[in-house]
Amino acid sequence: MKNKFSNNEDAVSPVIGVMLMIVVTVILAAAVSGYAGGLTGNMQKAPQLVMDVSISNTGHWIGSQIQFDVLGVSEPIPTKDLKIVTSWTNATGALKGNTTTGWDGTTYNTNYYNYQYQAPTGYGKGVKSDQQRTSGGYSPAQFFGNYTLIPGTSMKNSPDSMYQNFEYSSDRGIDAIEAILGVGWQELRTGDIVNVKVIHLPSGKVIFEKNVGVQ
Repeated sequence: MKNKFSNNEDAVSPVIGVMLMIVVTVILAAAVSGYAGGLTGNMQKAPQLVMDVSISNTGHWIGSQIQFDVLGVSEPIPTKDLKIVTSWTNATGALKGNTTTGWDGTTYNTNYYNYQYQAPTGYGKGVKSDQQRTSGGYSPAQFFGNYTLIPGTSMKNSPDSMYQNFEYSSDRGIDAIEAILGVGWQELRTGDIVNVKVIHLPSGKVIFEKNVGVQ
């Protein structure tokens, strides 16, 4: 009888071992699933953005500009959550362009003469300002980073009045179109291509990209 009982114990031990392994596997699977679910929950969903973008260089400050017209969004998009990246190559093949982020409250990407602001400046819907200036001393509500993109919002800037005959006549700082397209933008000619990206910072996603032909 004693030997028979001992044999039963030996038979039960592997069963218990298998059951313990199953329990451990289930616990690990639940932990991994919970971790993955947490990661998914923390990821920001990127909004959708539809825009028309135009760039023109007439060789003169009159008629030269970059303009973004918002046609549609999946939800209002604060510009403080965005980054604009432009890139293009000049006649020698050198890579040019610039990166624009929202105003941080202290530094400005546009600084010439006595003017300081964050380009591109906003107009129309989504800009909380009754005084939307078209040049010079813009309202802080028009600074990139301080307004929201909704259908009807426009962002646009031109070079300052020292730009003539495809060059600047004096060293006066960085104007708005240089801040967006990069120093040397005046090398762009009709038909040249500028790649424009808009990146949603919370999600890290590119929500707009277009190759824009210069007019």
